[in-house]
Amino acid sequence: MKTLIACTALLFASAAFAAETPSLTGQWSVHNSIAGNESDQDCKFVQTDDKLTGTCKAGDKEAPITGSLDGKKVTWKYESDYNGSPLTLTYTAALDDSGKISGSVEVQPFAVTGQFTATPSKPAATTTMEAQTSTAAISLIVHSDQAGPTISRDIFGQFAEHLGEGIYGGVWVGKDSQIPNVRGIRTDVVQALRALKVPNVRWPGGCFAEEYHWRNGIGPADHRVTTLNWLWGRALEPDTFGTDEFMDFLEQIGSEAYLTVNVGSGSPAEAAAWLEYMTTDQPTTLGKERASNGHKAPYRLKYLGIGNESWGCGGPLTAESYVERLRVYSKMVRNMNPAQNSSDPFEMRRSPEAMQRIAVGPDAGKTEYTEAVMQAWQQRQPWFWGIEGLSLHSYTWGGPPLSAAATDFGEKEYATLIKETLGMNGLIEKHSAIMDKYDPNKNVALVVDEWGAWLKVMPGTKPMFLKQQNSLRDAILASLNLNIFARHADRVRMANIAQMVNVLQAMILTDEEKMLLTPTYHVYKMYVPFQDATLVPTSFEPGEYKLGDISMPEFDAIAARAKDGHIWLALTNIDPNRPGDIDVQMEGVVTKSVIGEELTATRVDSVNTFDAPNAVTPKPFTAQATRGKMVLHLQPKSVTVVRLEQ
Repeated sequence: MKTLIACTALLFASAAFAAETPSLTGQWSVHNSIAGNESDQDCKFVQTDDKLTGTCKAGDKEAPITGSLDGKKVTWKYESDYNGSPLTLTYTAALDDSGKISGSVEVQPFAVTGQFTATPSKPAATTTMEAQTSTAAISLIVHSDQAGPTISRDIFGQFAEHLGEGIYGGVWVGKDSQIPNVRGIRTDVVQALRALKVPNVRWPGGCFAEEYHWRNGIGPADHRVTTLNWLWGRALEPDTFGTDEFMDFLEQIGSEAYLTVNVGSGSPAEAAAWLEYMTTDQPTTLGKERASNGHKAPYRLKYLGIGNESWGCGGPLTAESYVERLRVYSKMVRNMNPAQNSSDPFEMRRSPEAMQRIAVGPDAGKTEYTEAVMQAWQQRQPWFWGIEGLSLHSYTWGGPPLSAAATDFGEKEYATLIKETLGMNGLIEKHSAIMDKYDPNKNVALVVDEWGAWLKVMPGTKPMFLKQQNSLRDAILASLNLNIFARHADRVRMANIAQMVNVLQAMILTDEEKMLLTPTYHVYKMYVPFQDATLVPTSFEPGEYKLGDISMPEFDAIAARAKDGHIWLALTNIDPNRPGDIDVQMEGVVTKSVIGEELTATRVDSVNTFDAPNAVTPKPFTAQATRGKMVLHLQPKSVTVVRLEQ
């Protein structure tokens, strides 16, 4: 046991922490004596008010620390493990007049105690602000005289599947519910989503779409068909939220429909009838049925997904088998709304308002579907069939499926997940290169219509309902992916995070009448100015954030010109320990000030709960130019979005 504790102390023992005494910011030498074993290490601390962050090194190992200072009393702790055994080391210390810190350390669950002394190894900063601005600033050049592609607002799309509480309880509560609603759709969720300016919502799935039969969900509620949602927890599916309710929901939040038709267990005839029911303006039997159900005018249907994951839950089909089905569905499943069709009877010239058809594409890094679908598209006769998009599904897991913790995790788990999610850039480049072979003009969009963090479910919830918490880490993950999509805006013109309410990396969590907004929601709201903005090229050195053998950029940014002409910046400080200074330089223009918001929290695993719904919320962010320089000070583990004022 002594050997275990000594090894742990040598690798991870933490140095003193401070908050109110600015001199604690700097580098320290720490001598530990735990269980009769001596060890030395170097530590670096950054103090902000009464909080301290930083790292301690022993060899090639690092450990993050958190703590506080009350007068001269310093306390901190960190969690680690040794050979799979979890350890919590808690330090209690005092700062003496000579500037040294000394006190005791307790190691649990082994109830072992020891002593330590820490002395400054480099002069400490005289104030917190001086310490944070003394390091060299990263130069961010905004090439405002150049213009890139439009960042389609559709990359901020949502996904609502009949899964767990994603629809029932999350969106639909029924017309007789005591929860405030409009025609059965909960009012608080609608209001929250309207603030995001949601461009499109993908429905009814997902895997559920491949077992969904639309006629079960139309007509009077007491005539609806109840089935089993076999894949997602074998829950009863009452079909009380069907086509007309979905379209009503879209109207309430001001969004467009992205409908996925059933290719796996359905037929082209069933899908064609569904679209006739929704879109015809003629008095056909299906058109009259829609009118009798309360909607005389045809619906507008902007996007059509032709199947879902046909390589998996929607089949499984080989890529070649799927292409054969794709050709038929693409031709036979028609949008009949006259407002979305051209006058060309041969459909050789599509209306600008025409429905966009999206084919099933690759499963993460697998390329078979990308090659087969794009080759078939290149060789097609446009009169017979076509597509306008190819889907890509890729989740961030953090380890084996459903194993990574959504809460109460440490810096290693944070770094692991963020490192993995940055792989989205390589996936997009990989599939874009294949698409470029067959479509050099980029007529077919890459549609990332399932992405996000897929983690452990909340304790006490049903495993296959996939209800998980949402932390500051998820917000940072979201910002990085949105930045990647924006930088590939010439090919990536649509994306849908999984999912909108109560499922996976949700915008919103509900519990009966209660509702809260997640950190991911706040990132989406902060990014609203980037919808349909023009990407502005930037140049910067991203630096490096390193934890053990895990390394990645410490900083990420995009810039865009909104329709009103303003330049907006989105800046992400990935490093959970160190603040960063960004020297913003806009070519040909003098920036006098910036205004916006910053999202951060005390810990990377901070979450909003129904008891504390505002633990992770944006705060106002402003800065003024000084002597012609605009330097932005970013907090550790933060997302900042600002507008540049000239």
